[in-house]
This record gives sequence, C-alpha cells and structure tokens, in this order.
Amino acid sequence: MKKLLSILALLVLFAAVLAWSGWERYQRFLQTPLEIPAGGHVYLLNPGTSGTEIVAQLASWGFTQPVWQWKLLMRFEPYVYRTGEYQLAAGMKPRDLLNHLSSGKVIQYRITLVEGWTFREFMEALAANDVLKHELGPGGTQEWAASLAEMDLAHPEGWFLPETYQFTRGDSDLDILIRSHAAMKEALNQAWESRHIDLPVKTPYELLILASIIEKETAIDDERRRIAGVFTRRLEKGMRLQTDPTVIYGMGDSFDGNIRRRDLQADTPYNTYTRHGLPPTPIAMPGKASLAAAASPQAGEELYFVADGSGGHSFSVTLEEHKAAVKKLIGKD
Repeated sequence: MKKLLSILALLVLFAAVLAWSGWERYQRFLQTPLEIPAGGHVYLLNPGTSGTEIVAQLASWGFTQPVWQWKLLMRFEPYVYRTGEYQLAAGMKPRDLLNHLSSGKVIQYRITLVEGWTFREFMEALAANDVLKHELGPGGTQEWAASLAEMDLAHPEGWFLPETYQFTRGDSDLDILIRSHAAMKEALNQAWESRHIDLPVKTPYELLILASIIEKETAIDDERRRIAGVFTRRLEKGMRLQTDPTVIYGMGDSFDGNIRRRDLQADTPYNTYTRHGLPPTPIAMPGKASLAAAASPQAGEELYFVADGSGGHSFSVTLEEHKAAVKKLIGKD
C-alpha cells in the first residue's frame, strides 16, 4: 500500500511539474513579441476568418508558430474579430494582436478634395485613388447619372464640399460623393441661415453660385469678404460682374491657359462680361470660408478689383482708380 501511495505521489508531483512547466511556457509565450518587421505589416482581416486561420496566416509570414499556446489563449480569452484592414506594429505580443483585431481600429485613409476644384477634377481625384472601390464608372457625367439623380442634382457643379475625408478600405467613391454632398448641403444651409437679410441673392443656390466665384477669385482668406462686397454691390447696381473665372468655365475644354479679348466678347451663359447677373450654375466647389463670405460680404464702396501681381488684389471705388491699378499691373503707369 505504501508503495502504491508513493507511486501516486510521484505521479501527482510529475503532473504538477508538467503543469507548472506548461504554465511557464504559456506565460513566456504571452510576453514574447511576435516577429513582425520593424516597419510593421498591413493585415486585411476578411469576414468569417477564425482565430485558427489568423494564426495560420501569421505563421505563413514568419511572424509566429501555430503552437498550442494560441489555442489556450483563445480558450481563456474569447475574441470577436472585426473585419477590416489593420496595421500590425513591431513589438506586438499575442494578446496585443488579438485585442487589436477585435478593436475595430482599422486603418484610416484620407482623400482631400481641394477648394476651387470643378466637379470633373473632383471625380478624377476619386478615380485615381487606388484604395477606394470604384462604383461610379470611368466615363463622363452620364456614368454617374443614377447616383446624381438619387441626390436630386440636375447639375453637380458646386454641390460637394471640399474637405479632407477619412475612409477605410472597402469604402467606395460613391460613399465619398454622398458624404461630401451631404456636407455641402449642411454648410450651405448654415451660411444661408446666417446671411445678411438684404443680400441681392434670393435663394441658397444663388448663394452657392456667388461663393463659387469668390472661391475662384482668391485663395486669401482676408480678401474673401471684400471681394464678396464688390460682387454684391455690382449686383445691387445692375452692373455686370465681369469676372474672368466665369468666362473660363464657360469656355470648357477650349481654354488653353490664356484668356483673350475675344474670349471676353464671346457670349456664353457663363460670360459675365456679356451678361448681367449670376451665371446659371456654380463654377467650382466653394469651401466654407467662401460660403461665409458670400453670406456676409464686407461693407464699403469698392466696385472693382484687379490682381496686384503678388498674389492679392488691388481694390478701387471708381473706374478711374481701377484703370490706374490695371496699368500698374501691366507696367504702363
């Protein structure tokens, strides 16, 4: 009997030693960083991928081995993995990695839609992005007709807010289009609600048109309201706006980078040298600053402005002052 008890004691001791050894090995596993490269690794976790499959993928890249400790970790600490694209960092330990893949903190990408871009430039930027899914098609406006119709847009120019938009892999160009349109509607509504009551523009859309012209005339924040004031007074007085960017927009693909006298005299719906009032549509995507300027133009008496040759503009009250500023610009003073 004593011999049997001794054997049982040895077996218990042996089992305890094995358990302790296994536990130590498990703890070392938890504290040992994975062999992820110093620059990290982008990992795309597809829907339905199991923990075992994740470990197998990591092992195929040499980041770990499919050892029993992984199964024990997943048994002790169940994880719910969220699909998406993750940045795996050097130094990550097993628990860190599984927590990361369960966090939903997927890689965020950015696309910047620049103030003053046309709708065509906007779409070209979306098409050139190699992370976005492309659902809008490679062709002209006809390719996007269905999407635009859903947004109730007969003419898309100006209706998308230029900003930097974050997205994740799996998002589409249509997603960005929808988000930027919603953002513009909100920004335009805010500008319209805060507008000066006596503005010569009668609808939010007219405000959007005016803001687009301001956007194309200057990139200097301090000038926006001043230019808005010039345009507002000209509209109030029944003067033609006489702004080159509208003429250029109306020229379309025929514009070669230079605007000539004959271009200013060629009548199009967008030629504000030959026609009174605002053009029929926006000519670009205005940012929030230009919307705010159009809604709250600077008071004053100035009716003219011209480039000053240094990136800004010279403003004038009278035509004579304006002519002198033009002569100075072209070196004839």
